[in-house]
Amino acid sequence: MKIVRGIVFALCAAVLCAALVPGARADQWDKKVIVTFSMAVAVPGHVLPAGTYVFKLVNGIALEHVVQIWNEDETELLATTLTVPITRTLEPARSTFEFERLGRELPVTIKAWFYRSDTTGEEFVYSRTSDRPVGTMPRPLN
Repeated sequence: MKIVRGIVFALCAAVLCAALVPGARADQWDKKVIVTFSMAVAVPGHVLPAGTYVFKLVNGIALEHVVQIWNEDETELLATTLTVPITRTLEPARSTFEFERLGRELPVTIKAWFYRSDTTGEEFVYSRTSDRPVGTMPRPLN
């Protein structure tokens, strides 16, 4: 009787572990990160005022390099932008953003985003004519 009880317990534990493991991976798939900027930053087509935002990848096979930017409580989608993979040799200990300043009066632009412990990041794609023209600002978010 003790052997049967042990086998049933082991089976239940294995099923429970198998059910919980995919959920843990799902959080890392979208690479969700919450970030606070102390000043305005530009993303393709938009200027984000200083504040807290949620960056995450769109979940889908065909949409592997699409980043969504949400407000702090994820009730409003502020921007969806295409990215291309970019690599570097060092794994960041935490999520990092690379910035680029195009002019003194313009906000800094987000050039790339690397998720923690990942050498492959997301480089933001800007068009040459509309998203980062010299001397003008992208449209602000309202």
